[in-house]
Amino acid sequence: MKTLVVAVLLLGLMVQDASAATHSLKYFYTASSGVPNFPEFVTVGLVDGVEMVHYDSNTKRAEPKQDWMSRVTEDDPQYWQRNTDGLVGHQQAFKANIEVAKQRFNQTGGVHIFQRMYGCEWDDETGEVNGFMQYGYDGEDFISFDLKTETWIAPKQQAVITKHKWDNNKAGIAQYKHYLTQECPEWVKKYLNYGRSSLLRTDRPSVSLLQKSPSSPVSCHATGFYPDRAMMFWRKDGEEHHEDVDVGETLPSHDGSFQMSVDLDLSSVPAEDWRRYDCVFQLSGMKDDIVTKLDIAKIRTNREKPTDMTTPIIAAVVVLALVLLAVIGVLVYRKKKADKTQNKPANYRTVPLNGSDTSSGSSPNGSNEVVNSSTPLS
Repeated sequence: MKTLVVAVLLLGLMVQDASAATHSLKYFYTASSGVPNFPEFVTVGLVDGVEMVHYDSNTKRAEPKQDWMSRVTEDDPQYWQRNTDGLVGHQQAFKANIEVAKQRFNQTGGVHIFQRMYGCEWDDETGEVNGFMQYGYDGEDFISFDLKTETWIAPKQQAVITKHKWDNNKAGIAQYKHYLTQECPEWVKKYLNYGRSSLLRTDRPSVSLLQKSPSSPVSCHATGFYPDRAMMFWRKDGEEHHEDVDVGETLPSHDGSFQMSVDLDLSSVPAEDWRRYDCVFQLSGMKDDIVTKLDIAKIRTNREKPTDMTTPIIAAVVVLALVLLAVIGVLVYRKKKADKTQNKPANYRTVPLNGSDTSSGSSPNGSNEVVNSSTPLS
């Protein structure tokens, strides 16, 4: 994974095979220095890509981001206080780690970001678990934990010192392994149970064919689906087609659902052959595929059809003519009235020309779940 930048907090979602029932739990810790109007330390936790817990150095509190997270205290009354205390400690450790990293890279001032991402993926069909933990600095991988070899990988020379120190910490490695392979998947199951009405739901998408211009690719766009375990592809004559195809990312929508698109370049395809193509959308938990036939009549575009402009143009001309007649009428009326009144004083009332109306507008985690480590780099 190349970077752990701030945008990853909400957009680091993985596209998975639609037939697999894989669930994930991920935590992102972000410490920053020199970033104005942004908390020095932020933590977010996500279950299946849905944010469920948040902490930052401004509020200094671990807080639920989903209504169903309130159920966690039924089984664990001290959950929020314990996690708050733990994250306050992490905040101090990460602040110190930024300074250590700056020294390692011979840096002084400027904007710097130190991040940590850890968690697991659990397949509820096979029981397979995949754990991960890695650190990043200024948008580059810094050090990561290899669960298979139980060693740390240092892609940067500046991280070699840390690698040697952490490799020798056998107790810490055993703790990480136990959390990633045992505790983490258990927390996944707990969170899925708390939020099963939303996390385990299946929402069908709305699928549309879009094209910006006649020379642009045709985009098959699906929006409003859940979960994010989806696949979409083009077929030609009933067979999956990959030539001149660009598959986009699965992205979150504002309402908690997801969207994705797959583009097909038809610039070299004769118009009479378009009917040989169709777009297929598959979603985990949805039995039937959604198949959309490539029909030029159903493609939504930004192009304006000349015939469609006839009525608006005529209407605009008529309105303009009426306005001109009205202006002329007012001028004629004023001239006649002026002739009649001659030298009589006029009685004027001031009216705003714009006629505007002024309005104002006002303008995690669980101690058993969190890897209890504030390990310094130095």
